[in-house]
Amino acid sequence: MKAVQSTSFGGPEVLHIIDVEIPHPGPGEIVVQVAGAGLNQLDAKIRSGAMSAGKPASFPLGTGFDAAGAVTKIGTGVDDVSVGDIVFGAGRNTMALQAILTAWAKVPGAVDPVEAGGWGVATETAGRLLSELGLDEGTLLISGASGGVGSAVVQLAVARGFTVIGTASASNHDYLARFGAIPLTYGEGLEDRVSKAARGGIDGALDISGAGVISELVALVGDPAKVISIAGFTAPAHGARVSTGATRTTDPRDGFAEAAGLPDFALHVERRFALADIADAHRHAEKGHTADKLVVTP
Repeated sequence: MKAVQSTSFGGPEVLHIIDVEIPHPGPGEIVVQVAGAGLNQLDAKIRSGAMSAGKPASFPLGTGFDAAGAVTKIGTGVDDVSVGDIVFGAGRNTMALQAILTAWAKVPGAVDPVEAGGWGVATETAGRLLSELGLDEGTLLISGASGGVGSAVVQLAVARGFTVIGTASASNHDYLARFGAIPLTYGEGLEDRVSKAARGGIDGALDISGAGVISELVALVGDPAKVISIAGFTAPAHGARVSTGATRTTDPRDGFAEAAGLPDFALHVERRFALADIADAHRHAEKGHTADKLVVTP
C-alpha cells in the first residue's frame, strides 16, 4: 500500500511515497479507504522538526491526522459503524491509501467525502475550544477566523446562538459573513473596531492565529480566564490559557457529531492535491493565508 513518510526533519523534499503494509485496527479503532485527507499546519510543523523540542525521532515517519472514506476494517469494541459506512475523523498516518481512525462520525449524505476528509482536526478543535471556554451565551471574538479551525468555530458558535466577531484579512470578510460572523480586519486599531462592533462587550475570545494579540484580547474581554489560544504560547504570561489536543479533556467525537449535525456545515476545499504531489501540498500550506482547506486524495 502506498503511504507518505518522511525520512528526516526538514523541508517538503523529505516526504516520499513508499510501500507499507495495510494497517490493521486495534481495539476501538477502524480502518478507512481514504477518499480525502486534510492537510493541516501541524503536519508541516511536525515534518520540519518544529514540534520535536530538540528530541530525536525514529524515521521514517508517517504523516497526517484527518481522513474520510469507506470503512474497510473494524477493531474490537467498535459497534457504531459497519464495513462500507462513509465516515470522517481523526487518526494517524492518514496520508495513505488506507488509514486508521481513532475517532469518527458518519459523513452527512449530501457531503462529498473528499471535502469531509479535512473536517477532523478542525471540528475537534472547534468543539474543544467552545467547551473549554465554558460560556452558554454572549459575544465571542475569534482572532484568525477564516482558516479551517476558525471557520469551524464560527459555525458551531453561531449555531449555538452566540454573536460572533471574527478577524481576518479583508479578502476573507465575505467568507466569514456567509457563516454568520461579523467580520473585522485584524491589526492596529483592533480594540477600537471591536468595541464599536460589540457595544455590549466581549464575553470570550479565541486566538486561532497566534498573531501576538493575547494582550488585546484580554483587554477586550476583561477576564483572562475567558481567553484561550491554540497558537499563542505566551498566553499564560497574560493569564490566558493555551489549549492543545495533548491536554484535552473533551471527546473528539462530540465536535465531529456537532458539525455533522448542522445542515449547512462546510469547510470548503481550496485545492486538491494528489498523494504523489504531497511535497507541493506542504509548500502551498506553508504560504499561509488559506481560508479553505487543502485536501490530499489518493
